[in-house]
Amino acid sequence: MSCAAGAKRVLGAASVFLLSGCAQWPAQGLFAAAGPAAELQREQFLIVTVLVALVILPLFIGLPWVLWRYRLRGGRGPFRPDWDFSWIMEILIWGIPVIIVAVLGVTLWHSANKADPYRPIATAGPPPIEVQAVALDWKWLFIYPKQGVASVGQLVVPAGREVALSITADGPMASIIVPRLGGQIYAMAGMTTQLHLLTDHEGDYRGMNTQYTGTGFDQQHFTYSAVSPVQFSTWLAHARGAPALDAARYDALVKPSKPDQPMQFSSPASQLFQRIIAKYHVPGDTLGALPPPSAVSANKATEAH
Repeated sequence: MSCAAGAKRVLGAASVFLLSGCAQWPAQGLFAAAGPAAELQREQFLIVTVLVALVILPLFIGLPWVLWRYRLRGGRGPFRPDWDFSWIMEILIWGIPVIIVAVLGVTLWHSANKADPYRPIATAGPPPIEVQAVALDWKWLFIYPKQGVASVGQLVVPAGREVALSITADGPMASIIVPRLGGQIYAMAGMTTQLHLLTDHEGDYRGMNTQYTGTGFDQQHFTYSAVSPVQFSTWLAHARGAPALDAARYDALVKPSKPDQPMQFSSPASQLFQRIIAKYHVPGDTLGALPPPSAVSANKATEAH
């Protein structure tokens, strides 16, 4: 076998290896949208791509054509040494980009308002399920205040029911996203952000942290499980039989780690989400008046003695 043939085989094998990951990419991201928020963002992306292509494609097509037509030897373009201005060229150069920018501005302004993560998605049906999400090193804690349960590494909701996430961090700033359901938003210590998600399709959807938070950030994933109402009730019953998420267990969760599998807890400590936020506020602030979880645990131990 010649060197050329061997090189072709190596390049071919390398190309297949490099492109193998692309086969799964569409099924994991925006182009496999499974919710109205992600569908709107996909529509935005396609509109922007088409409009920008109207500017880029003429450049890539016209530049080689001009170079060929007006080449030094053999070119067929007329030689006009005194030419210095053309209204047609000015309109094409400035008019088309201005129109495209105007269309982009109006289109994106309307769609960006619709895609506001703070804005509820569903206009009818049952009220959203309220979930409090806390970014930890390197895991996601989800608290269901009304259901009285919590989970780590898995967000379980009924399919067709909107989820209203209140998000914070107990540590470095993180970024939460479920690519097939909606956009990302940051989780910051001492602050609360919001995100609304919805899907009508049962299944598991990958959620992740896209903000570098240390050596384990790339493993900070979770599963958004959209299940039937019966399965959700079964999951709640199982979680209510799990150990209570008291202050001591929460303090253990805060330590940097990556659980091998999802975890469930019952009876989250009272106002746990608010106390996590209060840890990062100065004394005397409204939220700062609430003691942090570790302080609550210490006070209970003191009172017991």
